[in-house]
Amino acid sequence: MDVRIARWEEDYDLIRLVRITVFCQEQSIDFDGLDPECRHVLAFTNSGEPIGTARMQKDGHLGRIAVLKEWRKHGVGKALVESLIAVATVEGLPRVYLNAQVHAMPFYEELGFRPEGGAFLEAGIEHYRMTKKSA
Repeated sequence: MDVRIARWEEDYDLIRLVRITVFCQEQSIDFDGLDPECRHVLAFTNSGEPIGTARMQKDGHLGRIAVLKEWRKHGVGKALVESLIAVATVEGLPRVYLNAQVHAMPFYEELGFRPEGGAFLEAGIEHYRMTKKSA
């Protein structure tokens, strides 16, 4: 597996392929129009097939973390999140944060994120805000 920084304009089709499978087909979540302003990362198999993607908004908000089902539990999500944390550090952001679905909270806690506040609904799914210092 390889993770690299992606460019929305150049890698749109690859990002879209993963996100349509994970978010649109599995969870009925659609694109929100924020992507052109975000930093993106893509994960690939050794043969070059896209298997995961994630993004970070300018304020350090991580999101749209998507890994194809057959690649979950293989370190892809961790590599994507760690890559974005590294980008945040280079860009001087003091923290990163995300809105975690309840079932994914233990995964983010292992990466050093801590919950803030109570539960809320996003796209009809229960979430918690979680934050981590980037540096």
